[in-house]
Amino acid sequence: MMSENVKKALDGIIEKFRTGEVPDAIALSMFPIPDIPSAKWSLLNRTMMFFRGTADARGFKQWQKAERSVKKGAKAFHILVPLIKTVKEEGEDEEKQILKGFVAGPVFKVEDTEGKPLEYDCLELPEMPLMQKATEWGVNVKAIPGNYQYYGYYSTARKEIALATKEECVFFHELAHAAHEKVKGKLKAGQDPLQEIVAELSAQALCRMVGKQSSDTLGNSYRYIGNYAEKLGITIYTACLRVMSDTEKVLELILDTEGGNA
Repeated sequence: MMSENVKKALDGIIEKFRTGEVPDAIALSMFPIPDIPSAKWSLLNRTMMFFRGTADARGFKQWQKAERSVKKGAKAFHILVPLIKTVKEEGEDEEKQILKGFVAGPVFKVEDTEGKPLEYDCLELPEMPLMQKATEWGVNVKAIPGNYQYYGYYSTARKEIALATKEECVFFHELAHAAHEKVKGKLKAGQDPLQEIVAELSAQALCRMVGKQSSDTLGNSYRYIGNYAEKLGITIYTACLRVMSDTEKVLELILDTEGGNA
């Protein structure tokens, strides 16, 4: 019989499928932080961890081993732990392991612990231009540990921008996603090529207008847009023209120009 905690964990994933949040979560869960326990978890468990708003979660004893303690009053969430049993069938010499089912294992978010600093970088975000715009829209901006595969994301479900870098262009890219969502009403799940091009084109425009690092990121942006244009089977120039209208609306909204307030 399925335990209540196992059922609750599975029901949570099924609900995320219904609301269309799973593709984004799976995409990000594919790139765990190296050398921490959750990097070895199943994709399902890493996805559940993402939905809890963290990139690092561990069991009580694992946090103790890392010389960190769980804060008083912190609540665990549950992942699915395989129940393996070693058996030796009659007439056979060798033992073998079989999967008997799953149990729910309690884990705690790194944000709910305190103690010795962790080996990965604990990024402190500087005050960035337009940070107040995210606050105005009710979008939380937080730092996350980097894993060298992605540098930030915008979660539509949690209304959250997570950054693993201090680069303004990355923040502008994610802020543009938030603005695009307000313009369109809803974004497509996953990394939709046109949405990504809108975000990157907007980010470069914002870098030129209010940022400081435009020249450092132009090459990366060109390649980024080029990759998505290739997926669409069109040139970079055509791709940029195709999203120009949405990009203009995104910039107007972010910069509070007349069109953005209409």
